[in-house]
Amino acid sequence: MRARDLLAAFPTITIDTPVSQAARLLAEQDLPGLIVIDEHGRPASILPGTQVLRLAVPGYCQDDPALARVIDEEHADHFLDALAGRTVREALPPRPRELPVTDPDATVLELAALMARTHSPLVAVMDEGRLLGAVTLQALLDRVTSL
Repeated sequence: MRARDLLAAFPTITIDTPVSQAARLLAEQDLPGLIVIDEHGRPASILPGTQVLRLAVPGYCQDDPALARVIDEEHADHFLDALAGRTVREALPPRPRELPVTDPDATVLELAALMARTHSPLVAVMDEGRLLGAVTLQALLDRVTSL
């Protein structure tokens, strides 16, 4: 089985996309992450949903989870309000990591190794400089566990 067999069309965003819009897209389409493209339409980064949370959740709650419990429920339900006016650029890690990109001929083991190595829930699939879509962790696991 190859990447082309697991490939799905996938939405893209740019580094200047409002991160609140990215969060809505993640939620509405039940996605593990998004492909961030550059001005030429090529993948520049992957934005996992967890990176959106890192930007929205106050640092003191990340450092000491017990502090999150002292926030009353009404205010806790609105933690994503912290994303207002912020862009995807701010949610990306400061140091670029290996980009999880492959070609349509990659095997499922190659895809799994790339996801594991890059800590990415999806892999962008390119062919001749064109983004074809992505393979998600869910699609990969669904396929290999049903064999």
